[in-house]
Amino acid sequence: MNEWIEELSDLSAAGEPAVLVTVAGVRGSSPREIGAKMIVTASETIGTIGGGQLEYQSTRVAAGMFNEDRLALRSFPLGSSMGQCCGGVVEILFEPVAGGLPAWLRDLAALHGQREPAVIATRISQSSPAKCVVTADRVFGVDEADADDALVAAARATLEDSTGAWRKVQELFEPVVMSDFNIAVFGAGHVGAAVVNTVSGLDCNIRWVDSRRNIFRALPANVRAIEAPEPALEVAALPPDSYYLVMTHSHALDFDICDRILRRGDARYCGLIGSVSKRRRFEKRYRQQGLPQSVIDALVCPIGVNGISGKKPAEIAVAAAAELLRIRERTVNAAAKYPKNVHPIGH
Repeated sequence: MNEWIEELSDLSAAGEPAVLVTVAGVRGSSPREIGAKMIVTASETIGTIGGGQLEYQSTRVAAGMFNEDRLALRSFPLGSSMGQCCGGVVEILFEPVAGGLPAWLRDLAALHGQREPAVIATRISQSSPAKCVVTADRVFGVDEADADDALVAAARATLEDSTGAWRKVQELFEPVVMSDFNIAVFGAGHVGAAVVNTVSGLDCNIRWVDSRRNIFRALPANVRAIEAPEPALEVAALPPDSYYLVMTHSHALDFDICDRILRRGDARYCGLIGSVSKRRRFEKRYRQQGLPQSVIDALVCPIGVNGISGKKPAEIAVAAAAELLRIRERTVNAAAKYPKNVHPIGH
């Protein structure tokens, strides 16, 4: 997720020195992927690069760099000397950010606010460091005439290929794009609220729909709340390959919403809260309305991964979130050019 952009922008605008800490290379097993970030200030750390000794040692390095103006790259073997047993090697990029808002961060924040896809391109070099933000047709953070043509071309290729963050020797490329993990949650009761609270911590976009007025309270940044007199009509607003969780206060509403989801035919997941008997009743009615069994079979009810049988809202939310993640990971891994978007150091 890209909350670090706003966090670092606010710190820079307030004149508070900080160090941006980024996983810039991975070889073997590691706790986080290339592109994972945290921010270190004199009083706190924001975000995580995996915890444990790696994060502790990285925080110590960052704390000694507040007054520096050059980036640094450090290698950390995750063996017994670090008190970790991953066995891999992680390279960490340290970038001090002080003295005001840097041009690349200012421009990146504006692009992200406009939801325009971009790639952060960084040359990790003590002699000729470079950093810019590249979109499909423009270069930000530097004068376009001074931009490195090869760096920009590789950044644009990353954007076109929809790859994750990756590293090529001294060059790091990090896409900053809106997530394509789109989730619709229908129902803002106790379970719906627990689900949104749990799932909003993922890198996703959530549309939260309910027909009741003034039912929504404080919302995470990636959640859009919609008061809709006819919630079923909101199904049409979701893009293809979306994930749906249906848990309203009304079985009639649930039926109509699921009907529209199933008839779309392009849902990655259509989950309905309820029992096996509720599913059977819905199936019978859908068959009576002429829906083919192959379409009805896409309905998941009850929801949640096997082995979690608790009925409390928080328990249902965890089980449902785990099911979404399992399906999402299968989809991503099937389509990914590089499994889990992890690239070896120097490739």
